[in-house]
Amino acid sequence: MMLEIRQLRKAFGDLEVLKGVDLEVDKGDVVAILGPSGSGKTTMLRCVNFLERADGGEMMFDGERFDLHRAARRDIARIRKKTAFVFQSYNLFRNKTAIQNVTEGLIIARKMPKQQAEEIAMRALERVGMADRRDYYPSQLSGGQQQRVAIARALAADPEIILFDEPTSALDPELTGEVLAVMRQLASDGMTMLVVTHEMGFAKNVSSRVIFMENGVVVESGTARDFFEHPQQERTRAFIRNVSGEMDA
Repeated sequence: MMLEIRQLRKAFGDLEVLKGVDLEVDKGDVVAILGPSGSGKTTMLRCVNFLERADGGEMMFDGERFDLHRAARRDIARIRKKTAFVFQSYNLFRNKTAIQNVTEGLIIARKMPKQQAEEIAMRALERVGMADRRDYYPSQLSGGQQQRVAIARALAADPEIILFDEPTSALDPELTGEVLAVMRQLASDGMTMLVVTHEMGFAKNVSSRVIFMENGVVVESGTARDFFEHPQQERTRAFIRNVSGEMDA
């Protein structure tokens, strides 16, 4: 087991957003996290990468156990070196070119020589089909191209797992397709991914496992095939009926 979460809890004031979430990810898994808005999906993902500090719970990652509430800064830094996060809104530096956005973390955070960082960045940009846009600024790129640069930035860090937070939610359908194509290729390459998404076609046809959340708890989890073809919970069945038109993408 690469990543295991046990009893993850998080509240914002009196609002209990996560109520004891369990999660398992094996090496090479593509795990889709589904659920209605407000179910706690993004908060869960942010807690896994310590962008939010959980109120309780444990994480096993790469053979080590961490307290999600009390993890020390040095432990968080070590976890982040092995993970990468792709945001909904790209989070690119507006005053830096595509290649500069990819090399920034390598040079600043990892103290890598510029030439080495640029070689790694170019390989990552090639992987997402953006090598010919290396010198373009975000304002010169479409939303889909910006998100592909963000994915290249994640790949350049050579992570063991990439966390995607609704990576296509800000895109129109045509641009969504180009980002999902990159993610499909990463899946076929064996990249381990944890993906919060509303893209039912991706969840059904690309992911290996699906987790369905609502009201801060995991309602159902299983293989993608079992989840969509043999759901066990009535709430899951109702969700699938409501989104059935989106699953052939």
